[in-house]
Amino acid sequence: MSDGTESGVLTALQAALAAEHAAVYGYGVIGGRTGEQRQAEARSAYDAHRSRRDALVREVRDLGGQPVAASAAYALPFAVTDSATAVRLAAELEERVADVYSDLVRASSGQRRGAAAGALREAAVRAVRWSGESVAFPGLAERASAAATAPATGAAEAGVAGGSASASATP
Repeated sequence: MSDGTESGVLTALQAALAAEHAAVYGYGVIGGRTGEQRQAEARSAYDAHRSRRDALVREVRDLGGQPVAASAAYALPFAVTDSATAVRLAAELEERVADVYSDLVRASSGQRRGAAAGALREAAVRAVRWSGESVAFPGLAERASAAATAPATGAAEAGVAGGSASASATP
């Protein structure tokens, strides 16, 4: 994906858009299960993801692409039955969003790279707020484990496919 071409950037933008679609859906679930003390935080994250999603739609169109559509529903990675599982889902969503933005940072340059780095940072900060835990390099921890198990020539692609698919298939 980091081939430096417009095609590579478009692919990374589409993956980020798919992740934002999933995050918007996921925060709809989270908002219905989060305790009152975290409702404002959930609403703020929901609004942030909607805003990013809308900006990504414009960017994809500006590059001549057809924005990937949101799914009608997404399979959740686990049952969200109470405030604790809603908080756990929020942290997981943010980690997955950070993953795809790390791909966009790698694939882009200039102002787009700066915006992607900002989105990665925002997702990482939200993940820490939800989970209470942080990682040294948000968006890269999962890539390291994927790279260790993937063939050397396809490590980056395996990490991208894993992050994008999981972010778009399940919030």
